[in-house]
Amino acid sequence: MENIELELALQIIGESVNQISNTEKVNIEEARGRIIGQDIYAPINQPPFNRSPLDGYALKSEDTLGASKDNPIKLKVVDEVFAGGDINTILKNKQAIRIMTGAEIPEGADCVIRQESTNYDMNEVEIYSELKRYENYCFAGEDVKKGSKLISKGEKLTYIHIGLLAVMGITQVLVQRKPKVGIISTGDEIISVGQTLGKGKIYDSNRVAISMRLLDFGCEIVSSKIISDEVHYVSEEIYNLIDKVDVIITTGGVSVGKKDIMHEVIKTINANRLFWRVKMKPGTPAIYSIYKNKPIISLSGNPFAAIATFEIMGKELIYKLTGDIDLKQIRVKSIMEDDFLKSSKGRRIVRGIYKNNKVYLPEGGHSPGMMSSMLGCNCLIDIKPGTKQLLKGDEVDIILI
Repeated sequence: MENIELELALQIIGESVNQISNTEKVNIEEARGRIIGQDIYAPINQPPFNRSPLDGYALKSEDTLGASKDNPIKLKVVDEVFAGGDINTILKNKQAIRIMTGAEIPEGADCVIRQESTNYDMNEVEIYSELKRYENYCFAGEDVKKGSKLISKGEKLTYIHIGLLAVMGITQVLVQRKPKVGIISTGDEIISVGQTLGKGKIYDSNRVAISMRLLDFGCEIVSSKIISDEVHYVSEEIYNLIDKVDVIITTGGVSVGKKDIMHEVIKTINANRLFWRVKMKPGTPAIYSIYKNKPIISLSGNPFAAIATFEIMGKELIYKLTGDIDLKQIRVKSIMEDDFLKSSKGRRIVRGIYKNNKVYLPEGGHSPGMMSSMLGCNCLIDIKPGTKQLLKGDEVDIILI
């Protein structure tokens, strides 16, 4: 298919891949940001024992009946227990045990009184108010009961999940394998950062920027190379990569110029091209192919065009591979705070800054070859075909990035 709507392109991408089902076991310290590959159930109660939420005295509530400032009740302090300590004393009537925050409540006690609400003298403590049964008393399993579900398969693990796993004593979990990606920048004019910039050469920003974004998405970069504008070199690199990765991303060589070789590469490797050219600007000449059941997404070589197309279509691809809900495209309505005076015969994607339900244009130009004006941007403005200009106060659709 050629010259298709963006929505159809996203549908084709979504229907062409399956979510990764392979899992691997990792230590919980390495699991943040990963997709959990199993349901997790609590192996123990949390807390694992009845514990005190404060410093004070463990006692029997019945012993406090009638206690008041005018009629304090005195209890004999027979022991004390600290957090992490062990106590074998069984509390009897008219007795109290001094207890610290987090310590196990001793057998026989059914409440804890705050230390500040008492008066301690020698081996006795004075109580000035009645306590109810289980007042200031944390039950075993009050936070999490043994056997209850903690985390559902498919959830993305946050630091809170990791902390919960740790408090349960769980050291390792099964997580979804990271998507493996190979990146190819094509072009005789591009060189790696760090090389001497010769005449007619430019540094390769696309490969580096997209690699960093893929790391944001939880991917593993298997290979990232610059390949000359030669069909056989690019084809050979794809042959070498395809069995090692889940996705191949290329930049450059997608239009109709003499050096736009990706069309010939796709024919050479006998890939199935699902679409070429999407009705959006920049990024129109994007190509999407399947080779050995693996997707190859080929983007424009212009920096903003490559980034914008990747943010919309590449992100959708990784979302479908992982099921990571954080990667699902989010569209909202917003109000322009600046004028955009260029007419848009076709659908146009413009970088923007979204803040407090309003969208601002960044300083600098909007050329597809410019990257600097993406600094600080957190959205893409999706301008409808036939829009003559956008003025401050106009409502627009934006894609959050």
